[in-house]
Amino acid sequence: MAPRKRRPTNVQADPELLLKMFTTVARARALEDALALHIRDHGFAGFWHPGKGQEGAVAGACAALRTDDYLFYQGRGATWPLAKGMGLQPIIGDLLGRVTGSTGGKGAGVPHWADPALGIMGEGATLGSVYPLAAGAALSAKMRGTDQVALADFGDGTSHRGTFHETLIQAASWKLPLIYFCENNGISVSTRFDDVSPTPNVADRASAYGIPGVVVDGQDAVEVHRVTAEAVERARAGEGPTLIEAKVTRVGGHWEGDAQQYRPADFLKDYQDPLEVLRTYLGDDRAETADKIVADAVAEVAEELHRAEAADLPDPQIITKDVFV
Repeated sequence: MAPRKRRPTNVQADPELLLKMFTTVARARALEDALALHIRDHGFAGFWHPGKGQEGAVAGACAALRTDDYLFYQGRGATWPLAKGMGLQPIIGDLLGRVTGSTGGKGAGVPHWADPALGIMGEGATLGSVYPLAAGAALSAKMRGTDQVALADFGDGTSHRGTFHETLIQAASWKLPLIYFCENNGISVSTRFDDVSPTPNVADRASAYGIPGVVVDGQDAVEVHRVTAEAVERARAGEGPTLIEAKVTRVGGHWEGDAQQYRPADFLKDYQDPLEVLRTYLGDDRAETADKIVADAVAEVAEELHRAEAADLPDPQIITKDVFV
């Protein structure tokens, strides 16, 4: 394990917020670890793109959102729906293609979790569709006169899509309440970001659209929450989009089982486990509380995974449910 990150002395994080984010990361990590074992031992109906190591960025971002704010995710792992309020059973149920899933099991393997009541709007069928979908929700909020914001999550590889630019130029012109949130783990499938980007940061592109571009340590949920909360406040005030780039580490491969032959042996040398970073913020006086949260998360995930395995598979007719035409 990498050494724990020192807690910045100038940061006074809200104790309740710290525990909330720590719990989110602990539950997400327990789910990541359980899924890795499940896939190894039982197989899996599709590809699973693990998000281990990136949970802190997601927990920090979602902690800055309200329930009625819109989330359009395209990141890896299962932290996004979990951090936005979805229960473990709807998440695992979709992963295993069971009726207990948020979509009733339609999104098995590579899931498309959705729950509009929680602001979880699902995922587009193609990488890059997240931008216009999130912008559409932001435009809706602006036209209806609410102060809701929409967050579009994406990876560094997806930042090269044309829809990134096409959507952002319009969103910036119209000052839509939109947050672009990039999880930059430095590698798109097996291609290094540095080899295909003319700028060292995705956030550097923000200046072309007259909006703020912020780079943050994605391993530090407290810092991610801070910059996201500022972007949310700005969006609610009618000041338009913000581009946030969280520098994260993809601990595993692009998919579970990826041999990762494209990575050097020391690629984790600078990795800081976001769970341990948050534990450092909590301090020694809450070490027992943190340990209990982790243990409870492991037990809860095991129970919900067993429940999902025992659940029914969906009727094939579900494929036409929720189809408009």
